[in-house]
Amino acid sequence: MKAAIVGLRYSGKTTLFNALTGGEAEVGSYSSALKPNVGVRKVPDSRLEVLQRLTRTPRIVPAEISLTDVNYQPRDSHEGGGISAEVLGYLSTADALLQVVRCFEDPSVPHPLGSVGPSRDVASFDLELTFADLGIIERRIVRLKDKMKAAKAGERATQQGELTLLERVKHELENDVPIREQALSTEERKLLSGYQFLTAKPMLLIINTGERELPRAQEIERELGNQFPAFTVLSVCGRLERELMELTPAESAEYREALGMPEDAIDRVVAESLSLLGLVTFLTVGPDESRAWTVPRGTAAPQAAGRVHSDMEKGFIRAEVITYDDFVECGSEHEARKRGMLRLEGRDYIVQDGDVINFLFNV
Repeated sequence: MKAAIVGLRYSGKTTLFNALTGGEAEVGSYSSALKPNVGVRKVPDSRLEVLQRLTRTPRIVPAEISLTDVNYQPRDSHEGGGISAEVLGYLSTADALLQVVRCFEDPSVPHPLGSVGPSRDVASFDLELTFADLGIIERRIVRLKDKMKAAKAGERATQQGELTLLERVKHELENDVPIREQALSTEERKLLSGYQFLTAKPMLLIINTGERELPRAQEIERELGNQFPAFTVLSVCGRLERELMELTPAESAEYREALGMPEDAIDRVVAESLSLLGLVTFLTVGPDESRAWTVPRGTAAPQAAGRVHSDMEKGFIRAEVITYDDFVECGSEHEARKRGMLRLEGRDYIVQDGDVINFLFNV
């Protein structure tokens, strides 16, 4: 999974990036002229520790989220701006967008638009994404119309279908309806997926609060959630979360309780990011490692095998599947096989969250 952390300057997105990745990227002076920060967040999964204990594998390998921290200037800021071509390139390859929205006052860190306004900032960024998508659509429409003049009858019909779809999507965008909220069929969304439209990408709104806002964090979360029902909204005190990383788990828990902070907000961000994309996790165990793999919900066994290795997908024969709960109850693959809890599944099997799978293949 690849996620891009986005937001205005001084919103706290680089602080959040550091909290997620354990990085030390410079905050405060980050500029769109610099290359984005790139890091990785391992996805905590207690099931791996249990499997390691049962199978005595020497290591565990959790799933990972690749994170990119990018920056943009809104068009109505005193510096002008818009999303640069370089930043658009990074955003287009992301599976999801994590928008950090500032909800704290700090006179020493001026807001690019002159005042703190979470609703305005979210609307401003969505407008920038809309401008980017409209630019792509308008260029494609021009090229399609040119191609259709010399196209054969069969080709022209296909191109006309694409043109009609793009014109409908364009009309909706111009009426402030992002692609993620448009009424599109599965086939239409599949056709549009190749364009990597930004307003089609799932987005998580992360409301970055200060210590003074902590007592109202859940209230702020609800307010923004009501204003933007299409988004999942989480409140995070990014600076505190980064500082808590330096403490032991016990010290961190004590500090949270003293401040009235909710559960580990960073783990919530990771969990919601996975949920946002509709991902499920399957597990593999072997002599060297116990490992977690993420795939989109609805993925068939051969494609899941391809996540492990492309040869497994090409030469897929069948999958030996044990649910995680059954594996724990039996204590081993051998015992699960003995009790009839190991199932043989074919090419049409849809992988479920928590499946412990051994893929059989021949290349």
